[in-house]
Amino acid sequence: MAIMITDECINCGACEPECPNNAIYEGGVEWAMSDGTSLTGSYTLGDGKVVDAEEQNDPISDDFYYITPDKCTECVGFHEEPQCAAVCPVDCCVPDPNHEEGEEVLLARKDRLHL
Repeated sequence: MAIMITDECINCGACEPECPNNAIYEGGVEWAMSDGTSLTGSYTLGDGKVVDAEEQNDPISDDFYYITPDKCTECVGFHEEPQCAAVCPVDCCVPDPNHEEGEEVLLARKDRLHL
């Protein structure tokens, strides 16, 4: 399961530098699969859409920080718990019920993101 940031976010930015996958972005900022990863070339997103890893994608939120589900591994393979949730002062980094994934899937994603 990926982590999501709820609309209770106060835009403090504490979560962003903690993400080992660079999956967290400030509201309104475009994102790319290659940001902070070793990805190049084509990449298939969770919805089946194939994108260029360096292609800039529309922000998921314009108002508050957001997590790109296709880059989130819940810190599996890096830490014991999601670091965004560990540092969030208002507990708005929570499991995303729309992106439920097991540890195997999360570890495979981590391996693809960080060759």
